Amino acid sequence: MSRKIIRNGRIVTAVDDYTADLLVDDGRIVAIGRSLDAGPDAAVIDATGLLVLPGGVDCHTHMDNTFGDSTTCDSFESGTRSAAFGGTTTIVDFAFQRKEVSVLEAIARAQAKGVEGACIDYGFHVIVTAVDDQALADMQHAIRHEGVSSFKMFMAYPGSVMVDDAAIFRAMRMVGQHGGMIALHAENGTIIELLIQEALAQGHTAPKYHALTRPALMEGEATHRGIKLAELADAPVYFVHLSAKEALKHVIEARDMGVPVFAETCPHYLFFDESAYDSEDFDLARYVMSPPLRSKESQQALWTALRTDDLQLVSTDHCPFCMKEGHLGRVNQKPYGRDDFSKIPNGVPGVETRMATLYDGGVRSGRISLNRFVELTSTAPSKLFGLFPRKGTIAVGSDADLVLFDPGAQHVISANTQHGNCDFTLFEGRSVTGRVSKVLLRGELIVDGEHWLGKTGSGRYVPRGESGGW
Repeated sequence: MSRKIIRNGRIVTAVDDYTADLLVDDGRIVAIGRSLDAGPDAAVIDATGLLVLPGGVDCHTHMDNTFGDSTTCDSFESGTRSAAFGGTTTIVDFAFQRKEVSVLEAIARAQAKGVEGACIDYGFHVIVTAVDDQALADMQHAIRHEGVSSFKMFMAYPGSVMVDDAAIFRAMRMVGQHGGMIALHAENGTIIELLIQEALAQGHTAPKYHALTRPALMEGEATHRGIKLAELADAPVYFVHLSAKEALKHVIEARDMGVPVFAETCPHYLFFDESAYDSEDFDLARYVMSPPLRSKESQQALWTALRTDDLQLVSTDHCPFCMKEGHLGRVNQKPYGRDDFSKIPNGVPGVETRMATLYDGGVRSGRISLNRFVELTSTAPSKLFGLFPRKGTIAVGSDADLVLFDPGAQHVISANTQHGNCDFTLFEGRSVTGRVSKVLLRGELIVDGEHWLGKTGSGRYVPRGESGGW
């Protein structure tokens, strides 16, 4: 039945908290009220004792993305199914402009992957690795006609995806004038590359040296530089996966001055710290991500910034590579760098655990409110990246992307019970309270407890409006 009524749930948005019924028809929310009359043809879902939340929006995932010689182990199908079980109903993934692939061709290729495999709704940022007049024209066209209004650029990985400051400035200036936003991976790539080569020359090959050669100061320096480029371009800027207090302080200072600077952090920075690297064991490769885990002081600063809106949202940077080479046929995974830490694929899984861990470690611990939880995981990413109010809230006319969440359910996180292709989770063995019970995508029940009711390819591409205008 396309017509459904969700009765007696506690509806929570970024600003509201009340008990009511929700009437859903043709994929949209059509009425909200008490004791609604849905008619005899409506399927009834009893949400008594459950939170009814807007579907999660994760604006930083890497499904079937290739970096160097390695490809992430989650396909669009497996990754979006895993996201759904975690309470996420929309992702913004990446199209990849390379030397032989234009911006518009990159978008078309990415859309083809989504059409074939996506189980939830999706959009794309474009990773831009070369800026010339044609690329700028394509980016402008993408904003106006393709529903792609954000573009990621790297200040790290020289010789691969890193672009120079002039390219970033040119892109920022044009994109900002046309309602778009540049997202920056902010680390000083040339200094980091020097430190990497020095470490390898000294015989340091263990995974811990990934962290030791990517110091927090170099994230701080690049963040400050990116802010100044955005100021000069008179454009908004967004910093992905912010991890260090040395970077956060520049974001806070700029926002206090009224500069349109936005930033995300990720669950792994909120729940793990650099003490994880206290070993030469290769098993530490599971903690190899960029930027690496930071200090306890940085972790506390991130939590404070989430509460005060100095950080705007929590995304996952879901970029999974397996710890066992050949798992499910995946090659060049984490063991690819067994003898050279610089070859370990950078990234960790997280799309299925984001909502539960942030609820347990944030809301239940008193670090953030329930309304703020919804804002961080759904509303803010929707507003910043042009999806609101179709996504990110519970309102008449919005898509019926809904999560029925049991705030008292306890469970233990394990890779064995996850629904993606990765063979590990950083949260292995962690007991959490709060669990996704049911998930609706545009009014269709796709997750019911442990049962998958969704369909491969049923996710829709969502054209986005202006980014960074919030």
